[in-house]
Amino acid sequence: MTSWSDGRRDAPAVDRRAPRAIGRRRSRAPKPTWRRLLGVALWTVVVICGVAYATSLAVPLWFQAHQQRILVVTSGSMAPKFDAGDAVVLRAISDESDLKVGQVISFWPMGSDELVTHRIVALRKLPDLRQDAATGRMVQKVGPDGERLTKSYVVTKGDANAEADVNATPIGRIRGVQLAVHKGWGWVLQWAGSAQGRAVMLVPPLLALATLELLAMGDARRARRDHPASRRTDSADRRVDELLLD
Repeated sequence: MTSWSDGRRDAPAVDRRAPRAIGRRRSRAPKPTWRRLLGVALWTVVVICGVAYATSLAVPLWFQAHQQRILVVTSGSMAPKFDAGDAVVLRAISDESDLKVGQVISFWPMGSDELVTHRIVALRKLPDLRQDAATGRMVQKVGPDGERLTKSYVVTKGDANAEADVNATPIGRIRGVQLAVHKGWGWVLQWAGSAQGRAVMLVPPLLALATLELLAMGDARRARRDHPASRRTDSADRRVDELLLD
């Protein structure tokens, strides 16, 4: 703070240096052609792999948001309707009245946890059985009103198979009804969800980003080496500013 003495004040400090131009930046040396091409190639890898990975996550989520499921076909039992490697879009059923002969459904066969996609060739009402504790035999269940109970089943068959499936399938084991078929999608989705597919989509862009960072550090180091005088001038200006402000 400026001090006052006998009604006079000290003369203010005057900056006698030539004014520095405002808004002017130090020009950068152009990057070599190989450096620019390498940067473009690395960013291309980042963008392509990033889009592929995002798509592999977005496709199943899009179908789930529309109350649908997408399954990969692994056999040719429904050729030529669809073949192994295709993807089938399913809609879950809310009631057995949604089922009709001729529809293609995906279901878990009795005694198996592997999904099968076949066509409905018949709808059946079969006895709902239980094991009799006394005799060990299977007997039909009876309701509170004494009426014998039945259970809804579907009889299925692969379009490429000569015979219908051996066992009828209970309605409760049906996963959904086919809405659409996307040729060739199955192999792509299966590969994208595998460990190998994830590695191919994630490792290259990470390596590319690391390489870009190393190149940027090299560019900065090269710029400092090519313009040492500018650095010294900037440092001297800062020291003068500090002295004048004291």
